[in-house]
Amino acid sequence: MERRCYYALATMAMVFIFAAGLKTLADFDLGWSMATGRWIAAHHQIPSTEVFSYTAAGQPWIYPVGSALIFYGAYALGGYGLISWLVALACVATVALLLRRGSAVSAGLALFAVPLIASRTTARPEMFTSVLFAATLAILWQQHETGTARLWSLPILMAAWVNLHPGFTAGLGLLAAYAMLEASDMLRAVTRPAAQTRLRRAAPWLAATGAATLANPWGWGVYQVILRQQEAMADHEQMISEWAPLSLNGTHLLSGLSLSDPFYVLLLLLVPIAAIALWRRQFGAAVLMLAAAVLPVRHERFTALFACIMTVVGGAVAASFLREFSTRLPHPRLRAIMAAAAAAALLAMAGYQTYDRASNRFYLSGTGLVEFGTGLSWWFPQKAADFVERENLPGQIFSAGNEGAYMAFRLGPKYRNYIDGRAIPFGTELMVRSQRLKATPPDAPLWKEEIERYGISTVLVPIGRFVGVQFFPAFRQFCSSGSWTPVYLDDVAVVFLRNTPETEALAARLRVDCASAPVPKSTAPGFQEWANAAGVLQGLGRDAEALAATGKALALFPENGYLHFLRGHLLQDAGRVFEAETDYLAAARYAPDMVAPWSALAAFYQQRGRLTESIRCWQTAARTSRWPWEPLVSLGYANLEARQPEQALAAFDRAANSLPENSNLLVDNNFLANIAHGRARAYYRAGDILRAIDFENQAARLLPENSGIRQQLADLYDSAGQHAQAAQVRAQAANRAN
Repeated sequence: MERRCYYALATMAMVFIFAAGLKTLADFDLGWSMATGRWIAAHHQIPSTEVFSYTAAGQPWIYPVGSALIFYGAYALGGYGLISWLVALACVATVALLLRRGSAVSAGLALFAVPLIASRTTARPEMFTSVLFAATLAILWQQHETGTARLWSLPILMAAWVNLHPGFTAGLGLLAAYAMLEASDMLRAVTRPAAQTRLRRAAPWLAATGAATLANPWGWGVYQVILRQQEAMADHEQMISEWAPLSLNGTHLLSGLSLSDPFYVLLLLLVPIAAIALWRRQFGAAVLMLAAAVLPVRHERFTALFACIMTVVGGAVAASFLREFSTRLPHPRLRAIMAAAAAAALLAMAGYQTYDRASNRFYLSGTGLVEFGTGLSWWFPQKAADFVERENLPGQIFSAGNEGAYMAFRLGPKYRNYIDGRAIPFGTELMVRSQRLKATPPDAPLWKEEIERYGISTVLVPIGRFVGVQFFPAFRQFCSSGSWTPVYLDDVAVVFLRNTPETEALAARLRVDCASAPVPKSTAPGFQEWANAAGVLQGLGRDAEALAATGKALALFPENGYLHFLRGHLLQDAGRVFEAETDYLAAARYAPDMVAPWSALAAFYQQRGRLTESIRCWQTAARTSRWPWEPLVSLGYANLEARQPEQALAAFDRAANSLPENSNLLVDNNFLANIAHGRARAYYRAGDILRAIDFENQAARLLPENSGIRQQLADLYDSAGQHAQAAQVRAQAANRAN
């Protein structure tokens, strides 16, 4: 019975991972990776400096290039479609390697691992780490269990790995973990001889595998990649979601108790499995699983590696225990029924999830950029890039990090890019500046400085509904600027040409009117086109058209939380408050793990004096967000409005404590002053005027030009009977105003 369950569950896992892995390409790193492969093919050498940009040209850049050559080769042979198939194959290979010597239990765990593996095994160099980690783990675990694994393959795998992705260090971690497994078995006399024999046989191959990391073009220099990555980690945690820590709270736990996002399911399963391992004195296995769980809690990027270890190690521990336990059940038929029922439940869940992806419902209902199938995602500005190339627009072109990698490949080498997603070699300062430029009015000094420094003549910015228009708040100002002319506009991208004597004729010929240009431009728009058009039209202030676009998109797929959220905003702005509330509630229902609907609903209730509901929604928004400080501050002010100073103080304290150590990349003095001012108001309401004065002083120091804060500080001094200090603060405010 166990083997039949194993074959059924393993087959379902293969089908599930194929469906989850075969999707359109939306990885921002793919562009610079393929550009690297093309550069190597053209120049017959490996670059060690940045060669694609005009902002960081010549900066040191060392990175394994094997993945770049594979992706570029696949593109040359079969375009983006072949890369999609390559990704699906990598996903299937990863799970197949994990289940090579598996059991029904490990196959069942693999069904929970599939979404996590598919989320990280995508068209980027990291894809190869998933496959090679699974292969190395399977070999080392086989050696630990039987002592007969083909260890000679480990150095070969490592030699490939070090030339494909910096994640080869995870392979070194597995070597250390294997040594730890054998060392833990040596603690017991009964298992010591076998462990010593296994380790003695493995030792030369482990050493050879470590030495194989030097089989790369830079030798020891490849470790510079790791060191520089670690140096930039503090900034990565703030700016890149995959490097941010996971939030362990009830809201995330409840949303994660499914096959759609099952990290928390595996985390919960870890508890009894690790307890079993400890009870059975499998100390090494317990330590390995617990250590593997720490990494994804610290950085989301490692969820797939944790899933691999739970499938192989957790599956082996649990399967061994269940075999022993089942022998104690008096009725074999009962054991068979229980096993069949558990397998049937898992098969049903995985079958539903497979259908969910193959039918696109999973993708259309979320905030992802992909669909089931092959080719490039709808998100990328393909038509805009075609336009730039066709019209021979002048460089340099400004694009920010997410689209910059695509631009490096699509428009390079003719056009160089401003920046892409690599923190190295561009550096944190440029990454922050690129985002700040998109939020800055086009005639502001920051833009003038950048234009003078780099000679920027063209701006190409994605404006799709996700990772697009919301990150370009200066969109409408660019459309009406006297310094820039909009020359291309569709539902995923906009292109602006800088007004100079040299571009006058070109701008006059290509000019589009943002107030009336057709969006979407497609003659037969589908869901994606209407959904993106809704966000673009709202960004342009064409609210009536945006509202109509949301209706057309929702008619095609009514379960998209973002569109209900957007329509709620549009209805609220139009004064249709009851309909707006309905859409906000629908957004929260369809996208419960999305912060924006909860924040919008909270603000909606707060504006209408429904403070109990508002506070509850702000609390949910804070629990849902991976960066909770903003909804926590809003929660604090809602508590103040509800005359709950103690709860307000708790919210402001949590907001301040949730900020990372180096939070300057995420918040500015305005935000910090807002916390300090809120604390001052809360302490004043609680009757502690001296503490209120301390925090209002802090707010005044953070924003010395803010006369309103100084006036409130003076009022607090008056309330405390310190009239001389109040007069001094008012005099300072008057002097600054003059």
